[in-house]
Amino acid sequence: MNRILQPEILDFLPADDPRALRSRGDLRRVNAWMRSHVLMARAIKNHWRGPLSQIIELGAGDGHFLLRVAQKIHSPHVQATLLDMKKNVTEATLARFQKINWRAQAAVADVFDWLPAENARSEIIIANLFLHHFEDARLADLLQKISTRTTLFIALEPRRARWPLLGSRLLWTIGCNGITRHDAAASVRAGFSGGELSALWPHKTNWRLTERRAGWFSHLFVAQKIS
Repeated sequence: MNRILQPEILDFLPADDPRALRSRGDLRRVNAWMRSHVLMARAIKNHWRGPLSQIIELGAGDGHFLLRVAQKIHSPHVQATLLDMKKNVTEATLARFQKINWRAQAAVADVFDWLPAENARSEIIIANLFLHHFEDARLADLLQKISTRTTLFIALEPRRARWPLLGSRLLWTIGCNGITRHDAAASVRAGFSGGELSALWPHKTNWRLTERRAGWFSHLFVAQKIS
């Protein structure tokens, strides 16, 4: 299955559009169904030794994904930055981070403008269902910028294969609306398989790269600096 990028409807809706609010709720159910927060928390625990103090999520949406990851890894006193192009994170969500002793802040910016900033550094940078939005040349540029800002990068993306595509067509069974069903199928077609992300990573000699299927529907990529 060749990689095909198609526009996703949610990307073009205002943050306060009722259809966007419904679709973001759908995404929380989809992430739970895919066990994405469990897979991400496990990857963090497997690749990060010692206490964690900083984490950045790219394309963080409404912040609920990182919140669920935080609840799984049980690491207090972490400074978290939730980066997205739209203002989707509510004060109520930030308050829920405080309850588990995380200091979370939302940043609204284009990732290509924000990452080069001097303070855009973190021990860990993660992304969930984000990288597949970019064609290869743009994605290679993004990965290069990420490589200069962290020592551990973890991404969970749609796995581009027939089984995940079939799963995207069955999302009506868990109540997902038409926007979510359209975008899910588009994301699978734009997803990854094999070593496609590793091939785009800029530095291979001083990084340990891991790329594999994760769960039934996901593709996991990990870049860990070793020198």
